[in-house]
Amino acid sequence: MKKLLAALGAAATMSLTAFSAGAQTYPERGITIVVPFAAGGPTDTVTRLVAEAMSKDLGQQVIVENVGGAGGTLGAKQVADADPDGYKLLLYHIGMATSDTLYRNLPYKTLESFEYVGLVTEVPMTILAKKDMAANTLAELVDYAKANADKVTVANAGIGAASHLCGMLFMSSIGTPLVTVPYKGTGPAMTDLLGGQVDIMCDQTTNTTKHIQAGTVKAYAVTTPKRLDVLPDVPTTTEAGLQGMEFGIWHGLYAPKGTPAEVVDRLSKSLQVALKDENVKARFAELGTTPSPEADATPAALKAKLESEIARWKPVIEAAGQFAD
Repeated sequence: MKKLLAALGAAATMSLTAFSAGAQTYPERGITIVVPFAAGGPTDTVTRLVAEAMSKDLGQQVIVENVGGAGGTLGAKQVADADPDGYKLLLYHIGMATSDTLYRNLPYKTLESFEYVGLVTEVPMTILAKKDMAANTLAELVDYAKANADKVTVANAGIGAASHLCGMLFMSSIGTPLVTVPYKGTGPAMTDLLGGQVDIMCDQTTNTTKHIQAGTVKAYAVTTPKRLDVLPDVPTTTEAGLQGMEFGIWHGLYAPKGTPAEVVDRLSKSLQVALKDENVKARFAELGTTPSPEADATPAALKAKLESEIARWKPVIEAAGQFAD
């Protein structure tokens, strides 16, 4: 028995030594970042820019895999179930926090199934309407929406999407429920807004800036404390008279629970390098956002953000009563 226990102990020690050695030489092959939404959307755009910059720093290709469905929870589950070796990661937006309340049967534990790598960016939101909407200011839009609550349609990219969350907060801020129209992605939702089939949409600047600049939609406000350089003529929600709408769609990078601390630290440092990349900074600026500062691209900052955002959104979602199984 003593020999058996000794053998088992030796095997365990060898396994841990090999695992530690692997962590020290990480990465030895390509890394996949799962985006839990369709290709071409705002989160996909952010991820591809960051992945390219991280590839240069890590010396291995970082590829993006789109796993859409169930408001991002399918992709998140795939990473939660992956081997904790640092080769499959998740880049998820604010939906990581809101899914905790939105989904009654979430297939993973938000605060327990992942390791935190760091915050990536916080993208401002824009309140838009179809081009021929009669209201010319946000105050006029609010008045019109309140007077026609059973007719005004608010498009979103599906339950849990950034546009869904922003739409809920907009309705909460004006104290009026409107007709919600969910789509299977940002693309078709925007297509119908451009075509005038729906009235209002609230979405990220990474998706809306080009349409605002082209004049194909009517922009009423941005959800930031001050105006954006890329959209200087669009007032903030506070300037436009709507309180309680200052927020952004933040994005974070995660690894499966149990990923070695050395690997998480290497990924966090690589993320910090990527967010200082000149191409990343320039492209983010064109999209109306900025990279997270180095102090926020850390495990501790992302963990604190996630916990606080779960607490912030829980009452908003419960008041709206828009849940999913």
